[in-house]
Amino acid sequence: MNALVAVAIAPFGVGDELAPEVAEVVRVIRESGLPNRTYSMFTEIEGEWDEVMAVVRNATFVLAQKGIRTEVILKADVRPGFENMMEQKVRSVDAILESDVADGDAEKGEWHEHAR
Repeated sequence: MNALVAVAIAPFGVGDELAPEVAEVVRVIRESGLPNRTYSMFTEIEGEWDEVMAVVRNATFVLAQKGIRTEVILKADVRPGFENMMEQKVRSVDAILESDVADGDAEKGEWHEHAR
């Protein structure tokens, strides 16, 4: 069953700069071969549930096996019959926003200007 997961895996109690440890985690995720995207606070991974959870486990253990206390925050969208949710969810929102602009909704247009 397809799942889209947003996960944050980070060391706990290792100092102020976490980038080296986070890079180790992201490397495991990217080398998994599953579709993924890394953002400033979460990495999204999409695939079959068991495959995604194995990647989360492996990425977590890359730090934990070094004796580093590791925090995992996970949010999952399990939607039977759907694939490519990482792309499709964003496209759906973008289409609505583009429609708002195309419709010339002045009130929404003003909001967009202020939001920039």
